[in-house]
Amino acid sequence: MKTRHVYSTPDLDMTRAAMQAARDAGVGEDCIMLVARSDIELDSIPNKHKEADGDFVQGAMKGVAAGGATGLLLGLAAVVLSPVGITLAGAGIAALAGAAIGGMASSIFGSALPDPVRQKFDEEISAGRILLLVDTDEETQQRAGPAIEATGALPLPFDQATASV
Repeated sequence: MKTRHVYSTPDLDMTRAAMQAARDAGVGEDCIMLVARSDIELDSIPNKHKEADGDFVQGAMKGVAAGGATGLLLGLAAVVLSPVGITLAGAGIAALAGAAIGGMASSIFGSALPDPVRQKFDEEISAGRILLLVDTDEETQQRAGPAIEATGALPLPFDQATASV
């Protein structure tokens, strides 16, 4: 399991140095992302490193769990209380339908919300600093963390499990 770590840099040159330090320490390209104010020039940085503004994955996972649980409970209640003759298979279908509807609705809603990094470090971003997000396992982070900090990047208090593998 990987954990997201966040570092703050004052300019693009330090950001590039910190990104290179992360790569040299074994962090994969797909595990390095940037967050910055929209007016900061990041044209020379590939789009794959620019963090999206949404909470899509977390929203979808929560919605699938909540929708599935709700659908299952309603299906089981219909089996017990209803003379309609719904079977346990019907309760399972209700759970699947609830999971699908809940996942779809919450992922749409979640994509409109700012991601947790933007929410927590809005002041850093507003001040013009560039945030470097690094998703690593514990072993890689033990190498990458000190290397990134040696470039002058400041670690911020954010360690959250990620959906990336």
